[in-house]
Amino acid sequence: MEAVAKLRNYPTSPRKMRLLADMIRGQKVENVLAQLEHNPKHPAVPLRKLVLSAISNWKQKNEGGDESQLIIKTIFVDGARTIKRMRPAPQGRGYRVRKRSNHVTVIVDSKGNK
Repeated sequence: MEAVAKLRNYPTSPRKMRLLADMIRGQKVENVLAQLEHNPKHPAVPLRKLVLSAISNWKQKNEGGDESQLIIKTIFVDGARTIKRMRPAPQGRGYRVRKRSNHVTVIVDSKGNK
């Protein structure tokens, strides 16, 4: 039985988060946690916490299940709200700065239930 965890409105661009999501998609959870712990990119920390939350949700659903067989079945990153700000520009103009955020959804499942 699969378990879901969601991270909503995290203030980093979806493009940066997708780089990490693509790296961990379909891998074993133990390998994913090790990769994210030593990754220098700043979205690695909340993504690691999200995977840990998905594991915890899976444990609650499957008491007595073997968590060593867990894999990241699905992970996807969607764009969330964009905050618009103005930056001063030459000759009295202003440039628009879009501060993006994202939603991340992780689904973990045991390897046999693919």
